[in-house]
Amino acid sequence: MIAIKKIVRDPGERAKVAVESYDDRIDPVGACVGMKGSRIHGIVRELKNENIDVINFTTNIQLLIQRSLTPAKISYMELDNEKKHAEVYLKADQVSLAIGRRGVNIKLACELTGYEIDVYREDEEVADEFDIDMDEFADEIEPWIIEEFKRIGCDTARSILKLSAEELERRTDLEKETIEEVRRILQEEFDREE
Repeated sequence: MIAIKKIVRDPGERAKVAVESYDDRIDPVGACVGMKGSRIHGIVRELKNENIDVINFTTNIQLLIQRSLTPAKISYMELDNEKKHAEVYLKADQVSLAIGRRGVNIKLACELTGYEIDVYREDEEVADEFDIDMDEFADEIEPWIIEEFKRIGCDTARSILKLSAEELERRTDLEKETIEEVRRILQEEFDREE
């Protein structure tokens, strides 16, 4: 069974639909979109080609914000859960995708998540810095640990090193020792490069 958790729309422009499956064997997004988009195309046509983003609902707010800003790819974000505010950092070419035409994408993402989202361009300085994709460390760091970091939006070495060990421990299901070990491996790699 699939539940629609929330729908937000700007009629004629874009809609975002958060869906959840109560059966692990069913991919809720795939079930709604259908084979090669067969299920959703009819709806899109009926709505005069309104863009519809179907996203997987999660209670992990960071991941939900990341998914709700589709099609933009986020570099990293800072959350203030008390104020329900998120600062999202993206590469220069992703900023306009996150905001969307006439600001529709970001407006709908805010409505869907209940968070006020501010989009920032990554520091050019930081963007120019050499970085390493976490998958490159697969021989030194267990894949499930890498996946856990990716789940919170940290898919490069610098995105992990930017956050404190305490912050990483709070956001992931990893032990403090594991986080410190990963940070040590990543830092050594950068020290070698410099």
